[in-house]
Amino acid sequence: MARGKELFAGILIVAMVAAVGIRTVVPADALAPAIVTLLFAVAALTAGFALLCRRDRFRIMWFDLAGSLTFIGIVLSVLIEPDQMVRLFAFSDQPE
Repeated sequence: MARGKELFAGILIVAMVAAVGIRTVVPADALAPAIVTLLFAVAALTAGFALLCRRDRFRIMWFDLAGSLTFIGIVLSVLIEPDQMVRLFAFSDQPE
């Protein structure tokens, strides 16, 4: 299970690098929802890989990683204010 910790750290590092990359594309108000969505997407891919894995020990490790990423996404989603979500979906003709 030692490789699981290394793998989890690697996945988090990749997610952080992707979040820094997203920062240049997404407005500051949409950054937290974009990061949470990224974490949920990575968790879904990890769970999908766990379903394809045939060995039980590795399968449990992949499901644990997916659950951890989902948990982190849920915790970060608490930081999202409702106004940020409204600004994502509301169209405005006013300049920023």
